[in-house]
Amino acid sequence: MIKKTTEAQVRTTDDHFRRFSAVTSIWLGSKWAFLGAGLVVLAWAVTGPIFHFSSTWPVVIDTVTSISTFLMVFLIQNTQNRDSRAINLKLNELIRAMGTARNQMIDIERLTDVELDEMQATYEKVKTAWMDRQARNPHGPAAK
Repeated sequence: MIKKTTEAQVRTTDDHFRRFSAVTSIWLGSKWAFLGAGLVVLAWAVTGPIFHFSSTWPVVIDTVTSISTFLMVFLIQNTQNRDSRAINLKLNELIRAMGTARNQMIDIERLTDVELDEMQATYEKVKTAWMDRQARNPHGPAAK
């Protein structure tokens, strides 16, 4: 029997991970988490003489830090993806709300690299033209 996944089930699962990721990122980015990590390293260093600096002693901290780093990469990436999406949506709204803005700028993050390179070249030309005008008339209206 194949079980179908409904949109509500997917959204709920995504929402649980989103909340987990947000709370975890906030907590792990705090001074208390840093202090806790420092205490773990200090405890590890103090145990060195107790375990006579055996060959497994450095493996413990290597393993703990590797696993922690591996998991944190996914949490950080999730948080960055949500932040980027929110910022892009805010910028899209600002573009949409301004009557003189070019609506073609909405969702440009979805363009290909070639299309973005072409757009960047266009704005480089605009910048160069402005700099040329500025050089010819440093005290004119463009100086403001």
